[in-house]
Amino acid sequence: QVQLVESGGGLVQAGDSLRLSCAASGRTFVTYAMGWFRQAPAKEREFVASISWTGVNTYYADSTKGRFTISRDNAKNTVYLQMNSLKPEDTAVYYCAANLGSPQAMAVRNSGDINYWGKGTLVTVSS
Repeated sequence: QVQLVESGGGLVQAGDSLRLSCAASGRTFVTYAMGWFRQAPAKEREFVASISWTGVNTYYADSTKGRFTISRDNAKNTVYLQMNSLKPEDTAVYYCAANLGSPQAMAVRNSGDINYWGKGTLVTVSS
C-alpha cells in the first residue's frame, strides 16, 4: 500500500512559478517510478511528467517540456514538480502518480498503468 499526498498548489499569475511536492509513504519509495498528471475542467486526465526511481531518466509532455522539471529526493520519499512560466492553460488539478510495477520513467506515461494516485492539488493560473 502506498499513500501519496500532494501539496504546493495555489493561485498564481501567468509567468509565475510554483513547485508541487508529493510525499509518499508505505512501500519503499525508491523502487518505483513516479509522475504527475493533470486534469482541467471538462477534460480528460493527461500526462505531465515522469521520473525513474534513480531520478536519471525523465519524460515530459510536449506542452510542459522546457517549462516544467520533475525531480525526486528518495531520502525524503518526495517527488517534486517545478513549474515555471505558467500559462492559463496550465490550470488544472495536478495528481501525483506511482507505478509500483516498474522503476522506469516510461512506465508512468499512461494513466492505465498507474497503481496509486494522490488526491490532487489545484493550480490556477490567471491571465
